[in-house]
Amino acid sequence: MSDDIVIEVRQVKKSYDKVIAVDHINLEVGKGELFGVIGPDGAGKSTLFRILTTLLIPDEGSAKVEGYDTIKQYRDIRQITGYMPGRFSLYMDMTVEENLEFFATIFGTTIEENYHLIRDIYQQIEPFKKRLARNLSGGMKQKLALSCALIHKPSVLILDEPTTGVDAVSRKEFWEMLVNLKKQGMTILVSTPYMDEAELCDRVALMQNGKLMTVNEPEQIIAEFPKKLYAASADNIYNLLLDMRKTEGIESVYPFGDCLHVTVKQGEMDKEKISGLLEERGHTRVNIDTIKPNIEDCFMNLMSENDE
Repeated sequence: MSDDIVIEVRQVKKSYDKVIAVDHINLEVGKGELFGVIGPDGAGKSTLFRILTTLLIPDEGSAKVEGYDTIKQYRDIRQITGYMPGRFSLYMDMTVEENLEFFATIFGTTIEENYHLIRDIYQQIEPFKKRLARNLSGGMKQKLALSCALIHKPSVLILDEPTTGVDAVSRKEFWEMLVNLKKQGMTILVSTPYMDEAELCDRVALMQNGKLMTVNEPEQIIAEFPKKLYAASADNIYNLLLDMRKTEGIESVYPFGDCLHVTVKQGEMDKEKISGLLEERGHTRVNIDTIKPNIEDCFMNLMSENDE
């Protein structure tokens, strides 16, 4: 294992009864990377993260964190890794301060010793340090959980959907914290169902049905989108969606905000032809624009290719 590779996954498979949650995945995360695993619920993200944090044993394959095997050397991994599970897992009947002191004690340290690591994060919740964890807002709970995950000065941070269910402002603040931690040299592996968060990572893996569909820099994934993409709108967007989905020459149509994202079969349609056809069918105020794809468009395209 290269010194530049911090997380190494080789042919890892994990099943629950007849359901394959992780299907022979290979993955490498480099030192100091902010690496995102992007995919919807049920894609296998949490299972992969639980294997890396030594909470699950894979059926096949192997995984290492900083050269330590997740099965044979699990104690070493737990000392160097900070982990935030998908669900808030701190003690609801303890205060903010008590939770932080508890986790510091478990790892044989003190809040004071590593306070510099969490200062910028903890200062935002310090006014509520006597408040029970159950009475915190969603964003404050996540900041407390991140503080507890960092209190033992880990070199690797693994976060499973840390911003799910959190308001937009708290999501933005949380990602700013991750970027600051990366600047301090920490290796961060984070999963999210939010496609827009992918563009905040150095590299991302797009995951679906236990498989990695692609691994690359966000800009490169977007650059490799193989089709022309249009944004379509009209007075009745729902009728427009139904009509376009049964139109010959249209390859895919997905709702996206207040418009539809549309791809066409190569050589069969252009935006003028689409617009004219829709107006002939009675749609009013039709607007078709050529647009640049985003990560979500790339994800949907890869899903359709894998289903073929």
